[in-house]
Amino acid sequence: MKKQILLLVVFSAAFALNIMSQGVNTATNDSTEIIFNEVDHNFGTVAYKGDASFEFVFKNTGKAPLIIKHVQSSCGCTTPFYDTQPVAPKAKGKIMVKFDSERIGPFIKSIKVFSNAKNSPIELIIRGEIKSPDNPK
Repeated sequence: MKKQILLLVVFSAAFALNIMSQGVNTATNDSTEIIFNEVDHNFGTVAYKGDASFEFVFKNTGKAPLIIKHVQSSCGCTTPFYDTQPVAPKAKGKIMVKFDSERIGPFIKSIKVFSNAKNSPIELIIRGEIKSPDNPK
């Protein structure tokens, strides 16, 4: 009888913990969403060593604070900058991306944004062409 009661208590506790953890994860993901004004930015032609930086603006359209957990670029030539502070519901934030404009030729690079939003991760794209200083046209 004691074994049956102990077994019942253990299974009940495990079931309750499982339900609670699912509820917390679902509430967080369902109540936060990140929407970017633009997800694919074309610089066009950029001069060698010119400004190849862009701010991707987003809005937290959810009901809970949005937290940017990590931003990953596809290579070392692309550097993202972002604020780690939570973004309030209905508030805006930005992710600045800078490309190394000392690399001549066309480029297409991606940046993945990982957050607590239900639509995470989101991929941002930058593209363009860096012109040689010998041939600026």
